[in-house]
Amino acid sequence: MHAKGSQKSETSVGASELIQDDRKYFIYPHSFQLDSGASLPGFTLAYHTFGTLNDAKDNVVWVVHALTGSSNPMEWWPGVVGPGCVIDPEKHFIICANCLGSPYGSTCALSLNTVSGLPYYHDFPLITNRDIANSFELLRMHLNIERIRLLAGASLGGQQALEWSVIAPGVFDYQLLIATNAKHSPWGIGFNESQRLAIQADQTWKQQRDDAGQAGLLAARSIALLSYRSAQGYNKTQQDDEEKLDNFRVQSYQRYQGEKLVRRFNAFSYWTLSKAMDSHNIGRNRGGIESALSSIRAKTTILGIKTDILFPLEEQQLLYRYIPNARLDVIHSDLGHDGFLTESRKVTQVIRGVMG
Repeated sequence: MHAKGSQKSETSVGASELIQDDRKYFIYPHSFQLDSGASLPGFTLAYHTFGTLNDAKDNVVWVVHALTGSSNPMEWWPGVVGPGCVIDPEKHFIICANCLGSPYGSTCALSLNTVSGLPYYHDFPLITNRDIANSFELLRMHLNIERIRLLAGASLGGQQALEWSVIAPGVFDYQLLIATNAKHSPWGIGFNESQRLAIQADQTWKQQRDDAGQAGLLAARSIALLSYRSAQGYNKTQQDDEEKLDNFRVQSYQRYQGEKLVRRFNAFSYWTLSKAMDSHNIGRNRGGIESALSSIRAKTTILGIKTDILFPLEEQQLLYRYIPNARLDVIHSDLGHDGFLTESRKVTQVIRGVMG
């Protein structure tokens, strides 16, 4: 049974599609082999499209979301995607898919395992960015899209975009990689492991329930925020009364940000996607990083943020060194890594330079 306003159709890759309200669901019913050697007995990708594919079929812009993003970039990338923006549904056919492991409609740990008939929970398999990129490629084929004008991704989304541009090098004209890397660093993995330790410390985490680990997730988000921002940003925005001894402004800010995420996300997806970030290595089984990056054919713009401590500038410089036809742009943001979300004017200028 499908919800009111939905319709289902068969697709060219032996899958089906469900359209419900403004969101679409690509349902792949076949066994899907994973990078780890495990497999999923099929999967679903929730995705959004905006705008219309033109007659020349050369106006496709595919946006890849970051760790806690959704398939609607107009919600999480305001000022960059939307009417009148540089990525404009009046000009472009915009596609964004919710990645495997994320809770916004795609297959994740809270989904039913069709083999057991129960939610996966802790048994959800390890998912890599390569797996996610392969699922995007299946969706692209289902949509009969032969060329993508611009592939854009930041952070975890940039890692996935990079994987996809190696998997299908002839598909993309232009690529924008923001605040991302070729291989996740021990520093970045250390941040992620600290967040997972916070989730594990929650006594509810081992329980088979959708809301397991919520208190741990709140703490994990607080840790993550320190890696997403910069000392400059905190010191500018979180200054307090000089006479205070406790209950500082930044304490309530950290808790508020954690509570916001708990209301819209879950600890299982956070665990899954942080692991996907950790395992990122574009050179794995491809003869190394230099060999993999040199195979990219898209004209690539790499954007780094000076104050980014999670994906420091030397990681974007490495991408620039080995990707052919690449250019490197650098912006400043007091908010560090999160500058890709908050510096819409600067990001817009870079994208205009990419797309001409």
